[in-house]
Amino acid sequence: MTLPDTPVHPAGADRTFQVDLRGLVDLLSHHLYSSPRVYLRELLQNAVDALTARHGLEPGAPADAFGIRLYADGSVVRVEDDGVGLTEADVHAFLATIGRSSKRAEGIAEQRGDFIGQFGIGLLSCFLVADEIHVLSRSARTPDAPAVEWRGRGDGSYTVRTLPASARPRPGTTVTLTPRADAGEWTRPAQVHALARHFGSLLRHPVTFDDGTGAPGGQGGPGASVNPEPAPWARTYPTPGARTRALAAFGEEVFGFKPLDTIELDLPAVGLKGIACVLPEAVPAGRRHGHRVHVKGMLLSERAEEILPEWAFFVRCVVDAESLRPTASRESLYEDDTLAAVRDALAERLRAWIARAAASDPDLLGRFLQAHHLAVKSLAVHDDEILRMLLPWLPFETTDGHTTLDEFARTHRTVLVTSSVEEFRQVAAIASAAGLGVVNGGYTYDRELVHRLPEIRPEASVADLDPATLTAHLDPVDRETELAAAAYLALARDALAVFDCDVALRTFQPASAPALLVDSREARHERTRSQLAREQEGGIWGDILGALRQEAPRAQLILNQLNPLVRTAVTIAEPELARTSAEALYGQAAMLSRRPLRPAESSLINRSFLDLLAQALRKDS
Repeated sequence: MTLPDTPVHPAGADRTFQVDLRGLVDLLSHHLYSSPRVYLRELLQNAVDALTARHGLEPGAPADAFGIRLYADGSVVRVEDDGVGLTEADVHAFLATIGRSSKRAEGIAEQRGDFIGQFGIGLLSCFLVADEIHVLSRSARTPDAPAVEWRGRGDGSYTVRTLPASARPRPGTTVTLTPRADAGEWTRPAQVHALARHFGSLLRHPVTFDDGTGAPGGQGGPGASVNPEPAPWARTYPTPGARTRALAAFGEEVFGFKPLDTIELDLPAVGLKGIACVLPEAVPAGRRHGHRVHVKGMLLSERAEEILPEWAFFVRCVVDAESLRPTASRESLYEDDTLAAVRDALAERLRAWIARAAASDPDLLGRFLQAHHLAVKSLAVHDDEILRMLLPWLPFETTDGHTTLDEFARTHRTVLVTSSVEEFRQVAAIASAAGLGVVNGGYTYDRELVHRLPEIRPEASVADLDPATLTAHLDPVDRETELAAAAYLALARDALAVFDCDVALRTFQPASAPALLVDSREARHERTRSQLAREQEGGIWGDILGALRQEAPRAQLILNQLNPLVRTAVTIAEPELARTSAEALYGQAAMLSRRPLRPAESSLINRSFLDLLAQALRKDS
């Protein structure tokens, strides 16, 4: 990494890139790694890979024969391993060449899948917290190998020297950092121990920590274990119930919530094990939680969204895998066919859990659907098996209240579904009183799922609700009443013509409702387009919009003859008061529909209220 004086090259000669190490470290810190804390993960990873190589040389050695020891006392940070070590040639080849990894060495390259690191730049992360890296190593491949010392500095220079074997009696590697003053946040003893626990709690090799205080055992004394127990799914338990409780407790410790249930994950083909914790409360649709992914025991990411499909936002996972590829930063997963296959397999495990709950644990299923019905609806839209299993159980908003489609279809042979929430709110009370069964289809997935009900219940009929269906169930008034109200209705139609609204008189329940505004979003859009075409008439946009224009459907204000206020209003003879009362009835019905009011409608509501108030005050005076 030393930068020599710039040589003079003959014309056409090959040249070598010159590397600005400080610039490269700055690039790593700002664009590759998310935080300087990753330096410890990289050191742990290199140590684990060295131990893996050592076990490859000595396959008969016990799994815990070789380990990793951490030391941090505030002045230095040291990571020591009993791994395969490096020869002098290895040091020159791998530590002094950016991007070259010892895992590519002869005899190891074919085993690279056994190692966490694949990129050969991890040691550079130490320059994020220190200006000098000191490495002392002795190779296990040669019994009488000398110790080798390498010192790399942030200015790009390094030195190498061999030392007597006594300088390091046993094979392995020790990396020592002298932290910079501005790196204390990441190199204090307590922080080093916390980072070691964070990244290495599931490592399969023993890792210990010493804070230099000399206190035996404890959190930071000599021999304090970083990973005292294997992963919870790798332990044995006296009963299945004890295993379930232990996995749930682990999930609560990791994620900070008590899982509604815990799903054990096991994919032997890729060496993946772990758990999925079902969230006890609903989450907004599309909000994807990060999952905690370990690779060969080393924590890779706490925000790995790509491990599960988008619809699985009702769980959070912690997994450990053998065959998933990390990216160069080792903070996310490389998107390849293996990851795609893992994602599909984990999705199948979640489907199987839902099916199992539906078949054998209705209480759990009920609690799950109460919290996560939206996630299940999104899955049911694309998954016929889940649709058949769970559609009858899913809750929907209906004119009978919140109920399942199964219960609703028992009461209503014809199920009507609205296209929007506002349309449902306009008609719910009147439709219920008329005995119509209407489902709110305005929420995500609901309308599509209701239309698939006949696939599950062939005897059920589903149709979209339109204004004609509703008005057909409203009773007409007698001819004498209609004629008596004709003058008022004409004035009302004239007053509301600006809103393309017709006015009719009917009788319907509940009698407390003075009026019903029947209007659809599609009809309003068509009227808006027609209005725009009229305004643009003669221009190119007028021609385009005119070609699209159809006969714009009109809204309908249906007055309820059973309501005392309406019976009084239709007898008003004074034209201005009749118009004002019609406007007020329209405004009240528009507000009850809960749809967004147009500026003209808001103005009408204010004006009609003030006019009626003025009329009342004049009458009292």
